[in-house]
Amino acid sequence: MRGLGVALGVVVLGLTGCLRVEPSETPESAADWEWREYLGDAGRSHASPLDQITLDNVHLLEPVWTYDTGPIEGSLSQIQCNPIVVGGVLYGTTPRSHPFALDAATGKELWRFDPTAHGSAAQGHNRGVVHWAGPDGGRILAASGQDLWMLDAKTGRPDPRFGGDGRIDLRTGLAHGLEASDVGSPTPGVVFEDTIILGTKVGEVDGAAPGDVRAFDLRTGALRWSFHTIPHDGEFGAETWPAGAWRERGGANSWSGVTLDRERGIVYLPTGSATPDFWGGDRPGDNLYANSLLALDARTGERLWHFQTIHHDLWDRDLPAPPNLVTIERDGRRIDAITQTTKSGFLFVFDRVTGEPVFPIEERPVHGSILPGEWVAKTQPFPTAPPPFTRQAMDLGRIDDDRRGAGFHASQVARLEGMRMGENFIPPSLEGSVMYPGFDGGAEWGGAAWDAETGLLYVNANEVGGVMTMMEAPKDVNPRSLYLENCAVCHGAELEGTGVGPSIRDVGERRTDLEILTRLALGGGRMPGFVHLPLPILERLTAYVSDPEDEKKALATLDARPGSSAPYVARGYTYLRDEEGVPINTPPFGTLTAIDVAAGEIRWQVPLGDYPHLAERGITGAGTENYGGPIVTAGGLLFIAASADETLRAFDKRTGQVVWETALPASGFATPATYSVDGRQYLVIASGGGKLGRPSGSTYVAYAIPEPLP
Repeated sequence: MRGLGVALGVVVLGLTGCLRVEPSETPESAADWEWREYLGDAGRSHASPLDQITLDNVHLLEPVWTYDTGPIEGSLSQIQCNPIVVGGVLYGTTPRSHPFALDAATGKELWRFDPTAHGSAAQGHNRGVVHWAGPDGGRILAASGQDLWMLDAKTGRPDPRFGGDGRIDLRTGLAHGLEASDVGSPTPGVVFEDTIILGTKVGEVDGAAPGDVRAFDLRTGALRWSFHTIPHDGEFGAETWPAGAWRERGGANSWSGVTLDRERGIVYLPTGSATPDFWGGDRPGDNLYANSLLALDARTGERLWHFQTIHHDLWDRDLPAPPNLVTIERDGRRIDAITQTTKSGFLFVFDRVTGEPVFPIEERPVHGSILPGEWVAKTQPFPTAPPPFTRQAMDLGRIDDDRRGAGFHASQVARLEGMRMGENFIPPSLEGSVMYPGFDGGAEWGGAAWDAETGLLYVNANEVGGVMTMMEAPKDVNPRSLYLENCAVCHGAELEGTGVGPSIRDVGERRTDLEILTRLALGGGRMPGFVHLPLPILERLTAYVSDPEDEKKALATLDARPGSSAPYVARGYTYLRDEEGVPINTPPFGTLTAIDVAAGEIRWQVPLGDYPHLAERGITGAGTENYGGPIVTAGGLLFIAASADETLRAFDKRTGQVVWETALPASGFATPATYSVDGRQYLVIASGGGKLGRPSGSTYVAYAIPEPLP
C-alpha cells in the first residue's frame, strides 16, 4: 500500500529481540495516582483511573486554589500547558514559557525559573514539561527558544552536567538552519531509559531548518541518535524528493508531540508539512516523511514503519497532535493499535507493531494542478472507517442564513464569488481555494482522549473553513517582495492581518525602528526570526514595515534576493469567519465526538460550547471553535474547556450529556489534568485565553470536592 513503508528486518528483530521493559513510575494504588507525563502517560491516553469525582457528585466541585502566573504581556498571551504532577508537586509553565513548581494540594509556588534571564530566547507558548526520575529527586526538562533546559526538580536550578550550564541547543546536528532562530520544542518530548526523545517546531517558509527527530543523553546532553525526516542521499524515501533536497529543504517536523510504547521500545511521531507551506513546484514528489506517522526504534532511531497521511502537502495539513495507544478487540482478535487524528477530520487506525491499517485505506484521485509549474499528487489516502468526524467540504449551500443578521447569507455568497470550492484537496489558486476544515483543523493540538473502559476515543474539532489565495511573486528584488515571501502568509499582503497574525499597518507608530528590527531578527511568540538575513536587508525590511505607504522604501532595489525563488506566494491565512469571529458556515462550529474505535463508528457527537453573543440572540447548541483537549476518568466523566466561552465542562463519557460546568477567569485553551494528593482528587486547568478574540488570562485553577468528602 502506498505510504506504508515497513522495514521488516528491523521490526522482527527489534520486537523479538531482548527488550528491557522500563518499570512504571505510576503508583500501584489508584488513590495515589498522579498525572506524571504530558497528557497523562507515555501512550498519551488523556485518561486517569481516579474515580473519586463521579457523575453523582461532580456538581459539588469547587475551586480550591488558583495560581497567578503574573502580569500579562500582550493581548495574544496564552497558556497552552498541560501540567504534570509528580510526588505531590505540580510542574507547569507561564505564558512566557517559564517553568514553575507548585504544591499540588495548595497551589503554593515552590520555585520558578526564567530561561531568558540565563540567555535563552523568549518563547510565546509552551504545552508542558518533562519529568525524569534521574538523580537527587529528579529533573525537569523544559524548552525555551532554541534551548532545552534541565532543572533540579526540587529547586528549579539548572543542572550543570547537562550540556553547557544546564542546557543544550536544539539546533544540534541539523543539516542546515543552524543560524535560524525558530527551532524550538514547545511540545514536551518523552523519556525513554536514559534519553529524551523529541521533535521540534521550525519555520514554514523557504530557508527553514529540517525537522529531524532526535534523542539526547539525559546525563550529558550529548546527541544519541537522529532520524532525518527529509531523507539524506541513499536513505529510504530520498527518491520522493529532488536530489539533494536535504541540504536546503526544511519542515517535515514533529512539533505536535511524541507517543511511546515503553514495553516495546517504539516511539511514534507525527510530522508536519514540508516548506514552504503552500507552494511545492520546486519540491516534486510525495516528500517523505512530511505529514507522516513515524514508528521508530526508541533506542536507535531506526525506522520501523511509517504511513504518509498527505502526499506532497500544499495545505499546511500537519498532523496536529500526538497519536493515542489503544487496545481493541476486532473480529475475535486483540489488537494493540495506534490512532492518529488529523486536521482533515479523519481518524487513521494502525496496528502499532506492524503499521498495517486496521481499516482499509483507499488512494483516491484528487484535483489536479492549477498553477503553472506546481506539482500535485494524483491521489490522497482516505480511511474507509471510522467516518470523518467533521464535514468535508464547503460550498455556497453551507453558508448560514440571515438569523446572523439581515443580508448575512447574501454577503457571504458574494464574499466567496469566483473561489474554487466544494471538494477536498483543491490546490491553492489565484482565485482562492476553499479548504474545509480550515488551516487549524478539524482536530488540533489538544489531542484526543482514549477510554479503555468504553473503547471510545474522544476528539474535539473545529468546523470552520479557510481560503488560500496565491499571488504572483514580485519580479523585482525589494523590501516589499521580501515581505510578501516571508511575512504575508501571517500578516496579510497589505499588512492587514490574518487569522494567524495581527495587523501591523500601524506598527511604526507603536514601535521604534530598533524594536521592529529586533523582532524581525529574533522573532517572538509564534513569529519566527530572520536573523539569517543580512543586516542591510533587515534594515530595509524594517523601514518598509515601519511605513508601508512610502513607495521609495517599498520598492527600493536590493543588492541580492535572499528570499524564495518561487513564482507564487500566499496572500495570507484567511479564515471564513464573520465580523464577530464566528464561522460563516451553518452550525455546529465546534464539536466533541466519541468514536468506537473497534467498530469504526461514531457513537455520539455533540456541539462544544456556545458563543455568548449568539446565545443572547437565541442561537444555542451551536458550539464554538476550540483549542485544547479532553481528559477522561474512571468516574464516568470527560472534562474539557477549550471553547471560546470561558467555560470548563464535564460530560457523561457514555452519552455526551453535559453534567457540570463552571465559568473560568479566561478561556481554557489547554488540556486539563487530574491527580490525587493524600487521597483527594483534583482537577486543574490553565486559564490563559488569548485566542479567538478572547481576553488573555494568567491563572491556573484547581477544583476538588469539598472536605469532608461525601
